[in-house]
Amino acid sequence: MEEQNQQENSHIENDREQVEQSEKPAKKFIQIKPFTFIMLMFITILLTAGLTIFALTFGEEKVVEVVKPVEREEFSKLYEAYDELKERYYIELDDETIIYGAINGMFDALGDPYSDYMNKEEAAHFNSDLSSSFQGIGAEIQERNGNIVVVSPIKNSPAEKAGIQPEDIILLVDGESIQGMSATEAVLLIRGEKGTPVTLTIQRGSSENLMEVKIIRDDIPIETVYGEMGEDKIAHIQITSFSEQTYKELIKILEQFEKDGMKSIVLDVRQNPGGYLTSAIDIANLFVEEGKPIVQLQERDGEPQVILADGSEKYDLPIVVLIDNGSASASEILAGALSESDNAKIVGLKSFGKGTVQTVKNLPDGSNLKYTNGKWLTPNGNWINEKGIEPDFVVDYPEYAKLTYIDPSAELKVGNESITVNNAEKMLDALGYDVGTIDNAYDDDTAAAVEQFQEDKNLKLTGIIAGETTYALMDALRAKIENEDPHILKAHELLKEQLESSDNKADQE
Repeated sequence: MEEQNQQENSHIENDREQVEQSEKPAKKFIQIKPFTFIMLMFITILLTAGLTIFALTFGEEKVVEVVKPVEREEFSKLYEAYDELKERYYIELDDETIIYGAINGMFDALGDPYSDYMNKEEAAHFNSDLSSSFQGIGAEIQERNGNIVVVSPIKNSPAEKAGIQPEDIILLVDGESIQGMSATEAVLLIRGEKGTPVTLTIQRGSSENLMEVKIIRDDIPIETVYGEMGEDKIAHIQITSFSEQTYKELIKILEQFEKDGMKSIVLDVRQNPGGYLTSAIDIANLFVEEGKPIVQLQERDGEPQVILADGSEKYDLPIVVLIDNGSASASEILAGALSESDNAKIVGLKSFGKGTVQTVKNLPDGSNLKYTNGKWLTPNGNWINEKGIEPDFVVDYPEYAKLTYIDPSAELKVGNESITVNNAEKMLDALGYDVGTIDNAYDDDTAAAVEQFQEDKNLKLTGIIAGETTYALMDALRAKIENEDPHILKAHELLKEQLESSDNKADQE
């Protein structure tokens, strides 16, 4: 081809030279006889043909290469199905919908609740979860066996205040079934603008009594770390998720507590659904001695990559970690690291059991592919997927902490009989009010207990549970749960024993 181009360029230059020469006065004329001219033309044609054959035969392959689309055999059935529908389906296809459906089908076939294709809108919601605030009810959910299951509510969120608990199954959203949906599809129905209501139909455990929970959407708090410290200098620090800012938030609180004389730490990751892997590793580095393993990461067909503590340890203090069935993913990574590499004690309930790691591939149109690209192991090489982390000290929640939400818009009064009445009587009983026999009947004893509660809370005496009385009842129960938290009480007991033991050892030395 280059030879041909050079020849063509040469011809152009010769023509240009001939034009330039024709504009000059002719100095000499050359006559060519007709026969000679014909022979020259014939020879020129033969030479041109010969050069062309030579180039085609011995030249570079790109001269003769014909580019054809290469069909991947494994997708032949997909192409055939698409072509058949495109040509013969009774209405015209929406190509974008069909393509999205095909991609979703591939992800569904994986049978992995953590892998998903997200369209542009779903991807935007996903990206907002860990980087900024968003509006919704504030609950981490997961698709499991065709159901949408709550992993955990976010601290101080509308979902938590409404009594949503880990492992609750959401069956309906505003009366629309979400069974069979992916988690990202369900999120689009559950989320909404601040101030708008959404009604969830919930199944808890094996109970056949479904609950309707009306929740008012709100701004979900972006703070992920909360802390308090009493006179005993035991810091209680709760991490609600592992976002972009969690490490910085934690450092700020720890530095303040350190100035105030912090002696030990209760690190609380209960009902923490996880988040960024890097955030969990950074936090573990604050407590794990340099050179000790934090986590092992393993991709397909590869050896585990051991992540070692990098020497940024700042807090060599006794630690107890709190977990429950809502502690997942990054929470379990942190708990495993502190347990196996820092000798921290674990208190609470068995964790959720998510031992895989996901990555996100952003596509040009704003959609993305979120898929599992590896698994993680604890420092000792344990894979906790679908098994969870077993606490050193198993401590259950009290029964009153498991009571279900009461809708403030509903009215409970004498003559009512329902499971909701039973629930309200258990709340009053836990708070120290005499309701007589705890059953499904709202009788005079129940009304008398409600009036006593209303008097104590400076509410209008009606003997009816509704509106402000309902809110006050649930707030009082929540305060009791926090003040009498059995996990925190056990953690304090262990840390005090450890501090006393250390003091006695120091005295003997």
